[in-house]
Amino acid sequence: MKKSVAIIILNWNAADDTIACIQQISRWQHLRPVIWVVDNASTDDSVERIRRSCPDVYLICSSTNLGFAGGSNRGIQAAIQSGFSAILLLNNDAYISEENVISLLETLDRHERIGFVGPLLYDSDQRSRLISAGGKNPVLHHQTRVKTPSTTTPYQPVEAISGTVVLIRGEIFRKVGFLDESYFFSTELADLCKRGQLAGYQCIIDCRAKAYHSIKRSAKFRDTLYIYYIVRNRFIYIRKFYGTISGFLLFFFWTLDGIVLSLKLILTKKSSSARAVWLGLIDGLRGRFGGQNERVLRYCLKTVEHSPNL
Repeated sequence: MKKSVAIIILNWNAADDTIACIQQISRWQHLRPVIWVVDNASTDDSVERIRRSCPDVYLICSSTNLGFAGGSNRGIQAAIQSGFSAILLLNNDAYISEENVISLLETLDRHERIGFVGPLLYDSDQRSRLISAGGKNPVLHHQTRVKTPSTTTPYQPVEAISGTVVLIRGEIFRKVGFLDESYFFSTELADLCKRGQLAGYQCIIDCRAKAYHSIKRSAKFRDTLYIYYIVRNRFIYIRKFYGTISGFLLFFFWTLDGIVLSLKLILTKKSSSARAVWLGLIDGLRGRFGGQNERVLRYCLKTVEHSPNL
């Protein structure tokens, strides 16, 4: 069997991870993937190292950090223009075997109304620990990860799939558009899945397929940047998909929830996280979207650091 799939990998000052990810894919025997690496304005020697170590990939270099949404869009647009009907978004710190990608492709091929298919996602550092079996609506649930995979059917319908590893039907982008770059990071895949479902496509987890994700490298930013974008981006999602009354009620709920959360974090002496929540609330309510990394870190921390995942 010889199939072709486009793979989109983002890089930001993490050449080691990106090169290792590409080298793992290069050992596949049956698939013939074409890889686009989008460098999100790395400040180190990532571009030179990737170009030298992986000469067969297509390297797109951005002069600014476009975030997950913007960076992925550059690769997706290139793959669509090259005629690919299946596009795999893959984090550079995630691993999926050729066998499991073939399973995802077969699922997409068999069911024409499936627009998105993902694997069960496990922690690569604790390989028996399930991270998620898909996702839930981000404004109707506090905990958005589905934690229990189906044991009766190989295909589990879900409301969203993580962008860590997801196979997307190419026609989705022609019909509903690309990732919304106003999110910058987090919730953009839930948004795309929602638009796809409104257009009649299904979002499925293939419970036969597994992938693994290492979260160690970005763990120290989960108390600041991750919290900020999760809190703020809910307000983008509400604006887009809910009417006046339901939108008002959701705005009220998440504003109250954010205030309570920030007070709890202050009482537990987690001041950086409390400030991230507060700034996310302010920006979400005021409609200040897009990338805010350095501004958030300046507000939350004494020294500005940068996350390689953003």
